[in-house]
Amino acid sequence: MRIELDGRLPPGVSAKDVILAIIARIGAAGASGHVIEYAGSALTGISMEGRLTICNMSIEAGGRAGMIAPDDTTYAYLAGRPYAPEGLAWDQELARWRTLVSDPQARFDKTVSIDVSSLAPMVTWGNSPEDALPITERVPDPALARCAERRDAMSRAMSYMGLTPGMTLTDLRIDRAFIGSCTNGRIEDLESAAAVVRGRKVAPSVEAWVVPGSGLVKQEAEARGLHRVFEEAGFQWRHAGCSMCLGTNGDLVASGQRCASTTNRNFVGRQGPGSRTHLMSPAMVAAAAVSGRLTDVRQLLGV
Repeated sequence: MRIELDGRLPPGVSAKDVILAIIARIGAAGASGHVIEYAGSALTGISMEGRLTICNMSIEAGGRAGMIAPDDTTYAYLAGRPYAPEGLAWDQELARWRTLVSDPQARFDKTVSIDVSSLAPMVTWGNSPEDALPITERVPDPALARCAERRDAMSRAMSYMGLTPGMTLTDLRIDRAFIGSCTNGRIEDLESAAAVVRGRKVAPSVEAWVVPGSGLVKQEAEARGLHRVFEEAGFQWRHAGCSMCLGTNGDLVASGQRCASTTNRNFVGRQGPGSRTHLMSPAMVAAAAVSGRLTDVRQLLGV
């Protein structure tokens, strides 16, 4: 399956918004039986870390895997990293890596095209990553669903999430904010969130956490002073790991609480029994944390 991404990401829109928009369009089973190759002009403007986010969530569309052909962005990312080849070995591997692209005449079983320049920041409202909408939209009405099965699933999600049709997404107040996970716990993710919270404070009603995705990310973030930005804003700066993504080590969202989260899944009970999870980008979680509700981050960034 080939997903062609063309155009240029608008300000305030990130790779997380791209993959949520893709899953909302094709569905949580839209790539079942396929490996997804992402291609198109938009990828030249998406960082390696953004590409990792997109590929990471391919499984949420039912895909067996997600991949992007290596290019200069890939090679620059790898250069100098632990375990990367050096010297002559680097030159040899680089020559080999440049051959790892699909043949020009390759045929795909399915092709989807998306213009990313038309995208807005995305949030999920239900219990599947496909239940995603632009932050400017309202909670949908199950009565307008395409079939009885979908109508029933939407109704159950509404009940679990404490929503009613027609609610404005920006009216939803949150209790928890979580920035982290293998989906969005990299240094670029923390940088984008820090840009939003710098000079602001977490809303009094919100408990907000930042969990770096790895020990190396934590080390680099602290070297850049990002931990101080978050702590001064009222976030807890935690040890690297999975943490609240799946409620491990007691890092739970209490029953009935609403959490703005950068994670990859919003299933029933994913972050704890009765927890209500809304997936979004790190910048969007940061905006929700300081606003106390789901918020269009573009308003805080002035874009």
